[in-house]
Amino acid sequence: MGTRRTHVLELAVLGLLDAAPLHGYELRKRLAQELGTLRTFSYGSLYPCLRRLLDEGLVTQTPDGSGPSRGRRSRIVYRLTGAGRDRLDRLLSEVGPAACDDECFGVHFALFGRTRADVRVRILEARRDRLRRQLDHANQRLDQVAGRCDGYLFELNRHSVESVEREVHWLDDLIDRERRGPEGAATLGGRTDPGQPGSAPPARPQ
Repeated sequence: MGTRRTHVLELAVLGLLDAAPLHGYELRKRLAQELGTLRTFSYGSLYPCLRRLLDEGLVTQTPDGSGPSRGRRSRIVYRLTGAGRDRLDRLLSEVGPAACDDECFGVHFALFGRTRADVRVRILEARRDRLRRQLDHANQRLDQVAGRCDGYLFELNRHSVESVEREVHWLDDLIDRERRGPEGAATLGGRTDPGQPGSAPPARPQ
């Protein structure tokens, strides 16, 4: 697995375990359902990642205290360590190319509730800049194929342009809200409580 994919899977795992300890199966399910991470990763890549995090002292594993079902082994619960939280904090503070590319941006965005406000804005701006460059190239392709291809190919290229335009407009709106501080961020997802989300990550469970 490439370095970038390793990075985003590690970030996703640490982010979920920061919220609560999880069994391996629950972790795998939430990676797919909440973060969409496993759309681009095989299920087999999760457990090598967990093993590496265990070896580095970033997570621990303990048997489920509820005891095994008859004929079954007890399930393993994974928990984040203090070193794991430090690593997560460092990863969440990084604003590099990996934070805004197509493969990693969704995971970073899903963890924005635990990310500093200034970092959120920088990631959103970097993502918007990246998409604006993509939009320029997409418009150039559209001009090139206009009148020189069948209608379906033209519509496919037009759809690509419109999809990027929609995301750029979405990012414009998000950046505007973030710059207005907690009051603007509080309107995300229909929220009206100015305290959610705030400019600082929520307190972590002990």
